[in-house]
Amino acid sequence: MNTGIDNYHALRARHEAMRLRRRMLSPTGPERLTGTDLTPSEPYDGRADQRYIRDHLEAVEPLEELITHLYRALFARHPSMRALFPASMAFQQAHLAAAFRYLIEHLDRPAAITATFARLGRDHRKLGLLPAQYTAFETALREALRAHADRYWTAELEQAWVRMLRAGVSAMVSAADEALNEPPFWSATVTDHQLRGPGLAVLRVRPHEEYRFHGGEHVALESPRLPHTWRRYYPVSVPGGEGELEFHVRSTAPGGVSEALVHGTAQGDVVRIGPPEGNLASGGLEAGGLLLVAWDTGWAAMKALLRDLESSRGESAGRRVRLFVGAEGLFGFYDADCLAGLERHRSWLTVVPVTGGRPGEDPHDRLVQAVTATGPVTADRALVAGPPAPVRAITAALVRAGLGPEQVLHDLPPGIG
Repeated sequence: MNTGIDNYHALRARHEAMRLRRRMLSPTGPERLTGTDLTPSEPYDGRADQRYIRDHLEAVEPLEELITHLYRALFARHPSMRALFPASMAFQQAHLAAAFRYLIEHLDRPAAITATFARLGRDHRKLGLLPAQYTAFETALREALRAHADRYWTAELEQAWVRMLRAGVSAMVSAADEALNEPPFWSATVTDHQLRGPGLAVLRVRPHEEYRFHGGEHVALESPRLPHTWRRYYPVSVPGGEGELEFHVRSTAPGGVSEALVHGTAQGDVVRIGPPEGNLASGGLEAGGLLLVAWDTGWAAMKALLRDLESSRGESAGRRVRLFVGAEGLFGFYDADCLAGLERHRSWLTVVPVTGGRPGEDPHDRLVQAVTATGPVTADRALVAGPPAPVRAITAALVRAGLGPEQVLHDLPPGIG
């Protein structure tokens, strides 16, 4: 490990110790970010900045080039920060572009920004970011705006972008502070790795410390082959597995986390797991009819939810659950033994497996049709999991079939992810 990274980890350890000490001694709760000037002293009304940024957006477009300038400036000033990011910056740059677009779209809705960026702040703890590094990021943004906007740059433009950035960063830092007593990640040893089809694996891992989650929550996984690169998957508890978790992973692109987990991971390897989060389990599973819809490895979320339901059946007697599981073909039902036995001794559950559509159709069209084939949907809630395209198609179909948007829950991020 080089000296720059050693110094970084020493600084991080010292900062965390001092922050914990201040929190323990403070009579008013967690300290605020006053020294770095990242937390606004007054509530931020972003409507004026939203109008100004939109009116002058052509000065900084395309955002992807602005972001390239930003990271170039950041790493030139702070070379040690490069070690906090993955080797390939493509996903990170796309993620930041989505974050900027989300901020511009929601500057008139501060509560939405706070909720979304608080989630990001809790999640980013696993990267080991410090408040001072957010300040460095702000400085890099200023440099990037000057370089990229060139003759279109103005002080007003720069200040509007900085205020917008601080609206998101302040929520991130506050949420990270509130989660100080929680680990930023857990290490886990791979205890089993099974290939279940072309490009698909089911992994079992045993966390080194107790790991608690609710069915339907998702977590970020990091492979030792790709440090600082994380992707989200649904964990499933393993009955009698001494705290083991099961993950269903389909390889989606060469060189990514999914490929590393499917083709480059073996028993005995150590992965890292981020804190649980997500929308599927929100609101509980107690009352009314429930519709579960999964495509491909989204089945893992439903498998975890069903196990939670099974353990709480005494509290929800009389409930009816319908489960639709879709795959491109029969080979796509990689967990067929589990699916086949679901309805046995579960009179409250109906399972409908659906294979992909006809040639020329999107592969998930037939699943969409099956879910809405009986007319208006009358479930109290619908939970949908899988890749973005089928989740969006199924969600839209359910709303057209009579469910309110608030009744259909999924885990697609609101423009960031």
